[in-house]
Amino acid sequence: MPVPSRSQLSRIFALAALTPAIAFAQQPTSSTPQQTGALPTFDVSQSGIQFQTGDTWIQNGQTFRLYGVQSCLRGTTFTNAAGAKLDCGEASIAYLAALIRDSKPRCTAVAQSKSPPVVFTVCAAHVGKNVLDLGTIIVTEGFGFAAVDANGEPLNFQYAVFEGEAQKNKRGLWAAADLPHPNKILANAYRVGAAAARYGIEPRTTP
Repeated sequence: MPVPSRSQLSRIFALAALTPAIAFAQQPTSSTPQQTGALPTFDVSQSGIQFQTGDTWIQNGQTFRLYGVQSCLRGTTFTNAAGAKLDCGEASIAYLAALIRDSKPRCTAVAQSKSPPVVFTVCAAHVGKNVLDLGTIIVTEGFGFAAVDANGEPLNFQYAVFEGEAQKNKRGLWAAADLPHPNKILANAYRVGAAAARYGIEPRTTP
């Protein structure tokens, strides 16, 4: 899957103009996070990388996730233009893998969780002579969504704007009428789990 075309880049730049510029530290090249004066920066490895989802990967034994981005969930399906049922999570992974291969991103760690241990990052993708936010590309082109918190509020408001544009124009996965939106699925699972915990019952799952 190729990186965005010239027309797609124009659209991304137009949307990105709505947001403040993101400054990415310029540090010596390395695929291992390096501690700079403020935040560690690193290059996404071009080999030995393991993709967990369309927003999360493992390199050098460390798990990284794009901050503010939510990919489709593995095991959920959508119907493509040819009428075939495809795994939505795998489609998200394929797009992320293609972008990383072709744009060779450089990332900055912005937060870290202890359990499970995950480093949240923002990444600069190099497309020709341009440097674009990796999350913006993914969400704008409809292969990812704006991640939300427990209250349903987007972690990055700009990504929510980009998602709305992608949905309106049926880009990427939004072209499918039966798109299994991950935030809706996760929110429903959270409600079911919370109710089960409240009343002391085992939540029922479907095969």
